[in-house]
Amino acid sequence: MSRALNFLVLISDEHRKDVMGCAGHTIVKTPNLDALAARGTMFAAAYTPSPMCVPTRAALATGDWVHKTGHWDSATPYAGQPRSWMRQLRDTGREVVSIGKLHFRSAEDDNGFSAEILPMHVVGGVGWAVGLLRDNPPPYDSAAELAADVGIGSSTYTDYDLDITAAAEVWLADPARRGQPWVAFVSLVSPHYPLTCPEEWYNLYDPAAMDLPVGYGAGLPDHAELRNIGAFYNYDDYFDEQKMREAKAAYYGLTSFMDHCIGRVIAALKASGQLENTVVVYVSDHGDMMGDQGFWTKQVMYEASAGVPMIAAGPGIPAGQKVATCSNLTDIAATARDVCGLADDAGNAGQPGISLRKLANSPYDPDRTGFSEYHDGGSKTGSFMVRWRDWKYVHYVGHPPQLFDLASDPHELVNRAREGVNDPAIAAALAEGERRLRAICDPDAVNARAFADQRRRIEELGGEEACRTAFVFNHTPTPSEQAKMREGSPL
Repeated sequence: MSRALNFLVLISDEHRKDVMGCAGHTIVKTPNLDALAARGTMFAAAYTPSPMCVPTRAALATGDWVHKTGHWDSATPYAGQPRSWMRQLRDTGREVVSIGKLHFRSAEDDNGFSAEILPMHVVGGVGWAVGLLRDNPPPYDSAAELAADVGIGSSTYTDYDLDITAAAEVWLADPARRGQPWVAFVSLVSPHYPLTCPEEWYNLYDPAAMDLPVGYGAGLPDHAELRNIGAFYNYDDYFDEQKMREAKAAYYGLTSFMDHCIGRVIAALKASGQLENTVVVYVSDHGDMMGDQGFWTKQVMYEASAGVPMIAAGPGIPAGQKVATCSNLTDIAATARDVCGLADDAGNAGQPGISLRKLANSPYDPDRTGFSEYHDGGSKTGSFMVRWRDWKYVHYVGHPPQLFDLASDPHELVNRAREGVNDPAIAAALAEGERRLRAICDPDAVNARAFADQRRRIEELGGEEACRTAFVFNHTPTPSEQAKMREGSPL
């Protein structure tokens, strides 16, 4: 009789899809992720539901799109509804534990876990209220911090990741884990900024040898909404070439540090004797532009931001394989139910997810649509991305679209949408992109609903001035920092 399978989700924060050795990167060192990919399947066209932490983590928990659940932004975190896939599995009697960052509203909500170990939730149960002020945004005064923090040293985030890793090792080593099947959601923060990197990992990379960002020195793309986002998150204003090189060395160093933590968790799983009956999935919540096209961090629909790394390994998953079919973080819910033997029930009707085990064992499906959307801080309008085959269509409500041919233009430097008037093939691709988008949602109606919900949320929080002055920060404080904030102590 075969043993019941365990399910282990390893998730990082802000890890762009191409910054792995197994993805072909020639500089960064990720031996543990490379080894995971070698014994499993890599999903090369994986996307985030939204290139921002809080809405994405709500979509990951629910298995549904942001516009379906209304978790639009960084001040509308997941609060236990709709029912998460973690709760579905826990309700069957399975142990379901989180270790590390969740970015939900509060541990007091029923997020679906049997236990939350070292959880990081949004600040004060509210999050980043400034992001709600899309009609009348204040200056983003924290933008200078990204460049200012670049350098060698530990940060509260790297310290937190070491605590998460140690807690995961202890949890996996407990003999109780071998008594019944379990699910674990181990969530690290690296390589998310601050770009302060422990010396051991920073010294793996020479700033002088760093690759230049895509389109370096050319400025922001010629598109009104992208220039608006770039003007709000004006990180690039604070980077000269030397600082940019140091930032890339730090980001690669933090990626190698994160890979080291992942390796420790997988080694603990193996030492516990459970590697062979555990399906392991590695993902990140979104990517990071790292200076490409004048952008830093996320918020935009370019591959470096909206694309995510995704690797699955274990029982039922072919080894050494790369899948080109589009996938999404919303597929994790379906994967969890598949691995744990729980049939999709009526509560999941209409959800977009497909088990990664099924995708890994199926022929390439060029017609599956990749999808992402953004309704958060700095944006004046909703943006929506669809991907199929080598085409990528980005729809901005009230503005012209973008269209990229990823086969001939993998760095997305040429917006083919401008050729649609004179080129029938481009016109057809634009029409197909809009058709696929409208098969998922009505972008105009979704955009209007997002703004209406956000205006109500602003009033709930005390109006615009309250949102401008409360919960202002550049990155979410760790649990220990938030505890100091509650006590009124300086960080």
